[in-house]
Amino acid sequence: MHGGASFAAAGEDAGDAVLLEITDASFIAGEADPSPPPPVSVDDLAGLDPLPLIESSSYFRALLGGSFSESGRAHVQISCNLEAAVQVLVYLFEPSGSLTITHHTFLPLMEGGLFLAAENLLTECERWFRTMSSQSSSLLAPLDFLIETWYFAQEHGINYVQDICPGYLAQNFVQVISRRSFVKLPYDLLYSTIKCPSLTVDSEKQLCEAILCWITENTRCCEELPPNSVDHQLYLLNKVRICLLPLEFAAGTKRNWAEFGSKVESRILNLLKDSLRTVLDAIADDNLESYRVRITEYSKKIVLSGCPQITTEILYISVLPPANVGASLNKRLGSSWAQVDYRNIILYNELEEAVKSSSFGNVHMVDLSKCPNVHFSPAIDWLKLAFPELRIFRASFCLTFQFEDLLYLLLTCPWINEIDLSIDTSIIAQTHSVISSRFEGRGAVKPKLTRYYAQDPLCDTTMNSYFSNISKLILEGRNDITDVDLLKISILKNSLCYINIKNCTLLTDDGISKLLLKCTKIHSMVLSYTSFGNQSIQTLCNSNPLDSMDECRHVMAFRMQELHLDGCKGIGYAAMSQLMSNVNITNFLCLRETTLTDGALCNFVGSSLEFLDISETMVSMVSLAPVIRRNSNLRCLKAAGCRNLLFEHGEVEAMSGGNIYGDFLQEITSTCCLEDVEMGWAFSPIRVTTLIPSFSKVRKMTIGLGTTLPENILCALPDICPFLESLVLRFQMISDKVVRNLLESSTKLRVLCLYSCLGNLTSFSFQIKAPLLRILRLEWITPWMTNDDLAVLIQNYNLVELSLSGCKLLDSNSQELISSGWPNLTCLHLEECGQITLDGVSSILNCKALEDLLLRHTGKGIGRTIITDAITELPLLRKLALDLCDASEEGYDSPNNPEGKIMRTITMSRCKSVRSCFELHTEGSSYSKPVHKETIVLEWSSRQLRTTIVKERL
Repeated sequence: MHGGASFAAAGEDAGDAVLLEITDASFIAGEADPSPPPPVSVDDLAGLDPLPLIESSSYFRALLGGSFSESGRAHVQISCNLEAAVQVLVYLFEPSGSLTITHHTFLPLMEGGLFLAAENLLTECERWFRTMSSQSSSLLAPLDFLIETWYFAQEHGINYVQDICPGYLAQNFVQVISRRSFVKLPYDLLYSTIKCPSLTVDSEKQLCEAILCWITENTRCCEELPPNSVDHQLYLLNKVRICLLPLEFAAGTKRNWAEFGSKVESRILNLLKDSLRTVLDAIADDNLESYRVRITEYSKKIVLSGCPQITTEILYISVLPPANVGASLNKRLGSSWAQVDYRNIILYNELEEAVKSSSFGNVHMVDLSKCPNVHFSPAIDWLKLAFPELRIFRASFCLTFQFEDLLYLLLTCPWINEIDLSIDTSIIAQTHSVISSRFEGRGAVKPKLTRYYAQDPLCDTTMNSYFSNISKLILEGRNDITDVDLLKISILKNSLCYINIKNCTLLTDDGISKLLLKCTKIHSMVLSYTSFGNQSIQTLCNSNPLDSMDECRHVMAFRMQELHLDGCKGIGYAAMSQLMSNVNITNFLCLRETTLTDGALCNFVGSSLEFLDISETMVSMVSLAPVIRRNSNLRCLKAAGCRNLLFEHGEVEAMSGGNIYGDFLQEITSTCCLEDVEMGWAFSPIRVTTLIPSFSKVRKMTIGLGTTLPENILCALPDICPFLESLVLRFQMISDKVVRNLLESSTKLRVLCLYSCLGNLTSFSFQIKAPLLRILRLEWITPWMTNDDLAVLIQNYNLVELSLSGCKLLDSNSQELISSGWPNLTCLHLEECGQITLDGVSSILNCKALEDLLLRHTGKGIGRTIITDAITELPLLRKLALDLCDASEEGYDSPNNPEGKIMRTITMSRCKSVRSCFELHTEGSSYSKPVHKETIVLEWSSRQLRTTIVKERL
């Protein structure tokens, strides 16, 4: 007998028995028969009671009751799934309370239950499946199990599975698309899922990416496409609300999905032209759903970053209860929008009433970064009404978010604990030589400011109790914030733990010190390129009478976990030494470009560092070696530009043990297991084995001036650093062999930057694919590059950032290649690149996702209206750098108003012609060379437009 089990079912008389033989239907003919299992008596299983077979299974009830032709036989053979049959029999003869249904047993129980018609078991399975799918768990059921169950249900007509699965997958779609098995979902299940009203995603981009990935994978797997495959693809993509996709993503889809991408980009740009009219038309056409952000009761995150087409109206529409979006409400909103400018507060009062009955308690994060057309005061009301459990709010790169909005946000949504309002940092440093500067105030964004806060929070001492949750505040780059503003932030004194005021250049040392005196719970600070100095250090290192901590913990510096002081020039030597002697438990310490010396660093005795940046300082191995030895958990070490690492420094006495320490390379390779490194002087590995295993986890590497890595090390980098994602090389000797090996073998490489490197590099270097490469910077190393070489780059790399310098063979045709080959570029830098802009910049302006554009010495063909055209045509543009040498009409028109929404900086370099004393000139020759003279900088903040002339090139 093959693969089976025998059961003896006793009848009413002791001698009356029916032998049931269950054979495995999956047995393959020709295989050796296993030895037959011994008969298993039902009496052994059921305590001499055969009734469970009859009571719980229609099949056995009919078989043993005489309804089948086999009923009269003493030996009945059943061929089915043996595992399933055994599972059912165990269920029938064991107490019902002991049954445990899992993902592994569900299908065998279902199959056996259906075959043997075990009604109670099938009911138990249905109950388990419904319970499993209704539980709000962070762990999704195995996707392979759900796919197999879906196919099984279709084959056997199990309707409840087909009803439940789409909704369950829709609610957990974020987890579903992260599974490898996602691309194995059958079309009908995926389609049913994405059209489900409870479909929950963090962003529309997430949904569209998943669908495109599914289509690509399923197209690749099928050599011949099914007849309806094209229709299926269209059905899926039609479910995407394309008006809500980020502009960069929409532009990027044109690379592989030209027709779909062009359609999406066009819809977004049309919405940008007149969003109010578009929404009104959608109301009239009963098509408002296409403009509603997907927010369900299961939503946890709402990510709209990079969507310049998003307006406050769209935000409010998205949280209106569907029942309220009827004809009467649409008519009321339509008439209001038709009569009232959308900035007027009356509109938001109407919407405020409509959303009071609806809120989404699971949403804990909202990201409105790069959404310049959102009016944030009413948007804050939207946050308050719709998301009572919101914890994280991000609105980075939004100049329209003013400091007054921050105060209103703190007052209105005190339950938030993290706020990110960072913008691009100013390119004008305190060390630059400023010739002149003038300011132009922005227009009033809020005509009724008192509508949002009736009084200054500082005047109400009872208000402090409300601000108990804001623990992390990021204001990076906001160089219009003053000491007075910083003092207002001190209302967060009961909760603020992390603050980032990097490049807030208007703040003084005194202002920062006063904040530290009040907010004594701060343990992490990013103070880079501010006036942080001796006074603030005294505040950190001295006892604070307002601090209730015991013993030595009353010293604020002692509790510092993260401290970024790079570029803080106001710190004296003595103050730096005092600070280093107190920050003993810090994990992140950045001291780049400060007055740090060996004497100060020797005072640091901490042993919990994970991040250390001492670049461009005067430290030597005398002080650095013991720091490295004590901090074995160091993951990031940046020590570029530290010339003294090559020498002993005279100001520090010899270390105990006769000044015993190794060189820089010996110390880091014997102690650390690094993930992020930035090296220069004193980093001179010769043998590959020297860097293994200490560099085996490196993901980011920057090698600069002061060292030259040998070719054997560069060629072995993919083996030394198998997880390498970013590589920056400055002033190194490179070759085709090195670059090709990096691109081919560093399978995780996303960033490759080569600056002023020497060697015999040719176009052969880049004739190899690197699917993950997104950022490529080739500066002053590829003078031979032609349009044909550019086409090779386009074919092999899907870039979002490109920088080329010194490519003098490129011409105006290069523009079209760049814009069509990389339509989703966010950053494009072209310097000394032939005659690319000789015929204007029309093709470059087709890269609609550009955020950073630099054109310098690229051809005298850029028109006067370039600035206005760029702001109009590129909705996300924040940085624009031009050279007056390229102007076709000897200059550029300034923007016609100071109201920057997202534009941060415009720089215009100006050159003068100088005759070179090294050139031989014939009589009558007018040869001269352009030399930089000055830079005109237009810089927007949330309060003003500043125009500055700087006597150097920026």
